Amino acid sequence: METIRENVVTKEKVISHELALKMYRDMLRVRTFEEHVLDLYQRTLIPGIAHVSIGQEAVAVGICAALRRDDYITSTHRGHGHCLAKGAQPNRMFAELFGKVDGYCRGKGGSMHIADPETGNLGANAIVGGSFAIATGAALSAKRLKTDRVAVCFFGDGAANQGLFLESMNMAALWKLPVIYACENNQYGEYSPTQSVTAGALEERGKPFNIPTIVVNGMDVFAVYEAAHEAVARARAGEGPSFLLCQTYRYGGHGMSDRDRLYRTRDEEEEWKKLDAIERLENYLRAEGVSQQELDAIRAEVQKEMQDAVEFGMNSPAPAQEQVLENVYAD
Repeated sequence: METIRENVVTKEKVISHELALKMYRDMLRVRTFEEHVLDLYQRTLIPGIAHVSIGQEAVAVGICAALRRDDYITSTHRGHGHCLAKGAQPNRMFAELFGKVDGYCRGKGGSMHIADPETGNLGANAIVGGSFAIATGAALSAKRLKTDRVAVCFFGDGAANQGLFLESMNMAALWKLPVIYACENNQYGEYSPTQSVTAGALEERGKPFNIPTIVVNGMDVFAVYEAAHEAVARARAGEGPSFLLCQTYRYGGHGMSDRDRLYRTRDEEEEWKKLDAIERLENYLRAEGVSQQELDAIRAEVQKEMQDAVEFGMNSPAPAQEQVLENVYAD
């Protein structure tokens, strides 16, 4: 718990009532989607493997709220929240998880390879740290083509120890690329506490490259949004990359087989749940005059949306056998 730090951004950003409600809805959509994934996997209806992000919703939603639709993101093996927050449709996401033809990758990618170029999502990545160069390359293309786009690379604390991270930051700093490296430090790299496998401090990673770093409370969607807003503005102004270190927590295990979570205590989990980003925003909205009836209506709408999305995915046809090599190799 001592690793959480309050957002160090000093400039106040105005969060409109409409944006606050949108963030609330978006975080609920991510959590509800993930809850359905858990249920479907436990009923052996989803093939392959999946990793859910329950507890980390504020990072995906807060950052993507600061982006335009045509901005780029790259994601991780725990990427459902990033996909949804950037604008992906849950029905096509569930179709992909079921391995059906209406999925974003026509059923060939599954949970860890969903991509949606129409919303700037260049894809989830099952390789730890595998998207550093992709996001940096996207930022390079944006600068060369003068498109005014920004790229965000989501990654976990474990990936911060990959050599490609340093290589990518070096290139981005030298060429002042419009890229934001957003670390979701959920305190554990798979089953290992971050401090047991990471030498030094994560927030120092960008220092050798003179990359500005913001350490942010990743359980506060407003704090994440403010930090991302500042980093995006800096990138669009041609001032180069930023590093956001978001302190957050995954409530569940690393993957579906990690049920007992022997590497941490239930007391620790309960302490983090007291910081829940959705509950925190709900309390804020009530204080701003939003009625419980309106909040309940949003929850009901989101639940209906996800139930319909699951049904769509389940009813989508399986890919035909002759499609096995389509969209695999370049023509």
